[in-house]
Amino acid sequence: MTAKPTVLFICKHNAGRSQLGAALLEIAAPDRYTATSAGIAPAGEVNPSIAATVAELGLDISDRIPRKVTPELLDQADVVVLMKPGLDLPATPRGKVLQWSFPDPDSWSPDDVRPMRDAVAARIQGELLRP
Repeated sequence: MTAKPTVLFICKHNAGRSQLGAALLEIAAPDRYTATSAGIAPAGEVNPSIAATVAELGLDISDRIPRKVTPELLDQADVVVLMKPGLDLPATPRGKVLQWSFPDPDSWSPDDVRPMRDAVAARIQGELLRP
């Protein structure tokens, strides 16, 4: 049995976009990928509106702790998804790099987040799950 490919989602604070991407991939394809996330300058907690909209899909991420992206994480990832283009990474990723552009949901309500959640889910379906 071969190991599942690791997909590392990265955003600035690892509180919103990257947590959302990792959670959505975890929900959509837990048997196909290992989903993880990190940030350039991690926040203290996951954005509550992001956590609320992911909880609506049956996954509680409210207790996850944002973490800093490291050269080791970049080396372990088969696919790196930058949720904001042009992020200054601490090393060159070993795997394939995808650059997506989603706004920072820092002060958004769950109602504001849902359209982005659905857009990220569609991007995951189109670029990671379709052969």
